[in-house]
Amino acid sequence: MICAVVLAAGRSARMGTQKLLLPLGGRPVIVRVVDELVCSPLEQIAVVVGREAKQIQQALRGRTVSFVQNPAADGDMLSSVRCGLRALPEPCVATLVALGDQPGLTQELVGELIRAFRQTGRGIIVPAHAGRRGHPLLFAARWRNEVLTRHDGVGLRGLLDAHAEEIFEVAVPAARVLEDLDTPEDYQRHLKSTGG
Repeated sequence: MICAVVLAAGRSARMGTQKLLLPLGGRPVIVRVVDELVCSPLEQIAVVVGREAKQIQQALRGRTVSFVQNPAADGDMLSSVRCGLRALPEPCVATLVALGDQPGLTQELVGELIRAFRQTGRGIIVPAHAGRRGHPLLFAARWRNEVLTRHDGVGLRGLLDAHAEEIFEVAVPAARVLEDLDTPEDYQRHLKSTGG
C-alpha cells in the first residue's frame, strides 16, 4: 500500500487569502490537486488541515480522503507531515508527501514516482527538472520514525541529506514540479496558463 499526505494546513500569509480555495481552471486549487491524487495508484490519502479546515473539507466533499487536523496551526511544514504520517495505516510501504498548492501535479507524475519506487529499489524518489528537485516526494516506510523524530528546523531536506545514496530522481520535462502558489503573482501566472 502506498499512501499520501497532502499538506493543506498552511496560513497562506504571503498570498493574503486562503490560496487552496482560490479558483483555478474552474476548481479550487486543493480540489485540482486532490482529484489528481485520487485518480492515481495511491491507495489512501490523508489531507492535513489547519485553521480553514471546514472550508477545505467542504471543498473536498465526496472524495475518498481522510482529514487530519494539525493542532499546531502556526507550525512548520514538518509538523503537518508528522500529523499525516501518524494518521496513515501501518501497511503503508511508502508515503508520498504532496503540496496542497501545487496545481501542476498530475496523476501521471504520481504514477511515475510510484513505478520508480517499485522498480529501482531506492527508498526516496523525487521529481527533478533541469537539475532542480521538486515535489511531490516519496519515501519508504523505513524512515517513518526518523521523520517523526528528527530533522526539526530543516524538514524533509534533512531526510534527503541524511540518505543521499537512497535518492532516485525522476526526470520531468516540465517545470511544474518546481512550482507552487505562494504569492498573488504565482496565482496570476497559473491563471494565465489555465485560462482562468
